[in-house]
Amino acid sequence: MSFFSSPLDSPSLRLEWLAGLSKKMLGAGSKNELLDLIDDALSVPEPGGDPALLESLASLYRGQVDQVGSVFDQVDRVGRKGLPEVWVGDTSVLASDAVNAAGRSATQMSEAFQGCATVLLTLADAIIAAQNKDEQGRGQLLEQKKTLGGKDGFFDDLHENDEEEWDRKNAAHFGSFAVDLMHTAVADAQEATRVAARDLNKWAAEARAGKMETSELTAVDKLMLADTGVADADTELNEILTPNDLARASARMDQLNLDDEMAMERMLAQSDSPQERAYLMKALAAGHSVAEIGTFQNKIHGKDPAWLRRHLTPVVTRKDSLNDEGLAPDGSNNNKDDVTFDGQRWVQGGDGSEGTCVASSTVTSRAMVDPLYALGLTGGPDGQQDDPEAFKQRLVAEQHRLHTEGDGGKNWGGMGPEGQERINDSAVGSATGSDYERQDLNSADDRRAALTQVEKSVAEGRPVPVDVSGKEGAHAMTIIAQEGDKLQVYNPWGSTTWVSEDDFINGHMGKASNSDLPNAYSVYLPR
Repeated sequence: MSFFSSPLDSPSLRLEWLAGLSKKMLGAGSKNELLDLIDDALSVPEPGGDPALLESLASLYRGQVDQVGSVFDQVDRVGRKGLPEVWVGDTSVLASDAVNAAGRSATQMSEAFQGCATVLLTLADAIIAAQNKDEQGRGQLLEQKKTLGGKDGFFDDLHENDEEEWDRKNAAHFGSFAVDLMHTAVADAQEATRVAARDLNKWAAEARAGKMETSELTAVDKLMLADTGVADADTELNEILTPNDLARASARMDQLNLDDEMAMERMLAQSDSPQERAYLMKALAAGHSVAEIGTFQNKIHGKDPAWLRRHLTPVVTRKDSLNDEGLAPDGSNNNKDDVTFDGQRWVQGGDGSEGTCVASSTVTSRAMVDPLYALGLTGGPDGQQDDPEAFKQRLVAEQHRLHTEGDGGKNWGGMGPEGQERINDSAVGSATGSDYERQDLNSADDRRAALTQVEKSVAEGRPVPVDVSGKEGAHAMTIIAQEGDKLQVYNPWGSTTWVSEDDFINGHMGKASNSDLPNAYSVYLPR
């Protein structure tokens, strides 16, 4: 086994190798050296991928759209008839709610099939274009090789007349241009593949009801749990149960003993709203015992969905939050949403005065994935409080606790990477089943390479801490969601906003904080 990387091992290494060859050709001092460089370039594999296979798969996906449309029509006809208030499923789901959820699920399924087909066709077109560009570059290299002829012998290589020098330099110029074409082809194919992976991962994450493989719940129960969002908000942007929650809650249901299973099903059946039911399952996904969930239900039972949203979901995403409204004078996005409880922001130090950005980001991340934890902060020990000042005191105390646990700096300022990884493991990873691992981002290529895993993680519902820096210092934030080519970022200064993939890659993260902090230099990826 070789311990040395070949320049052909990955697209990133091929890009670096081809860029180096292009420069070397322009500086080649002899015909033989140039011929060797041309051979090196020709040895690089063409961009991979089978466009015909991708087009065939896209056709299969599109072929399912009409069938799903037929299902939607049948569900819609049932919904139009007006259903009596009867209950279905093991958890007493209202039949009319189930039919409406089925209709939305059919629509989403149709969108997913159509979306996946479009992704695959776009990728096929990009690969064809990249392969054509690569072929063009190789053709020019072969032409220059033919023009140069065979290698010179030892004595021929000692002297070069003016005509030979002209031919060599001319071939070097055109050869370098040809290698640049090959380089662009690899880069284009790599970016197209990354975008396709991002979009396919997103569609896969949104196949939500299928994440619940447990046999302890009926299909109707699973459908309703997957379809429930927070009150008075766009459901698709604010589902209570993330794909990761659905999978973990399903696995936990299958692991419960008979007494706990019956107790859990009883609590679900007794819930007053779909939202209450979903928060109980979210608590199960976060790793809480059935006894703890029972105590939690006693605190939230009978509360209206707006109360549940306010106390249990720190971040609610508005649809218009995705709009680009330009930049403020400090370089941040104008379009920011405050993250608040009864007017008190989820902000470091309670008022933004402390440097506990790492701990504060971690507190909010844990509250997003664990409703018991969130209620402890918002509602206090009895879960019933609606007091912003008391919330502020509990929030700051918890920030200080995690800051201390992570060996943060004096005067509540700063934390090292080991402490940051440790508190994310203990606070967030324990509730999501993840082990966080730091990944340094030393260049735009590093950031681009990390994006696929970042986006996959947040699409599944697992927050990704991100550190940013500039001349004036550093700051910790959290990437919490992804839509298309945009990333939603929570800033512990008490707000969320959206940045583009280009912002993340090319040093414009100041849009989520301010212009003094433009560069993402590390992320912590959940494994």
